[in-house]
Amino acid sequence: MLEKLPHVVGVALSGLKAGLKTTTSVADFADVPATVTLTSPAFADGAAIPARFTEDGAKVSPPLAWSGLPAGTERVVLIVEDADSPTPRSLVHLIAWNLMPEAGSLDEGALPSPAGASQSQDLGQNSFLQNQWLPPDPPAGHGPHRYLFQIYAIDRALALDASPGRGAVVDAMLGHVLAKGSLTGTYERP
Repeated sequence: MLEKLPHVVGVALSGLKAGLKTTTSVADFADVPATVTLTSPAFADGAAIPARFTEDGAKVSPPLAWSGLPAGTERVVLIVEDADSPTPRSLVHLIAWNLMPEAGSLDEGALPSPAGASQSQDLGQNSFLQNQWLPPDPPAGHGPHRYLFQIYAIDRALALDASPGRGAVVDAMLGHVLAKGSLTGTYERP
């Protein structure tokens, strides 16, 4: 969708970025210990996300793996946000909750995406009001965007209505997050 914006619009908006301070990890859970490790065999922390996982590629969700969950972890929540979107708060690309901690990973394409349905998961709404992976799609000329993959160890299963947004998921998590971790991938259109 944003790939159709003219390059000049992306350049004009290049000074407008939500910032890391608006991501869930910083805005809502800054005091939670960051002791969980989140990795991807597709890209290193701070490195570029391969185009395969973006709007310019196959649009599938990337593979992820987690470790170091503390004792008492009953469920895992994954939230992916674009910290550099030209919006007041980071753009939500994915909300998955009630992931089983012992799974330890999600395979490539494990989450529903524009490329098609996949494994059944409890998913919340991304910023485009869809219950799926929203592939990175920054405006051309806007500069590099940081995509923050955030994982949370939760001490209980979350009871949420179908299709909750970020606010409802965060509210349900409050007081139940044992630890967190993150992985940052970047993506830019020329």
